[in-house]
Amino acid sequence: MSYIFSCKKGGVEVVNKFEKEHEKAFLKLQEMLKDIKFGSITLIVQDGKVIQIEKNEKHRLK
Repeated sequence: MSYIFSCKKGGVEVVNKFEKEHEKAFLKLQEMLKDIKFGSITLIVQDGKVIQIEKNEKHRLK
């Protein structure tokens, strides 16, 4: 199953219908995207299900 994402400032909107079991992961991902300024967010998937979300945030020193 594939998803189409619409990225907006402060979050991600899932355009396609998605399975109820993925709702928690998408809500957590949206929350993490609101808080991060620089860095990366990694989804860990096992058997087609998100089992872990990792956030690696960078703090830029001027």
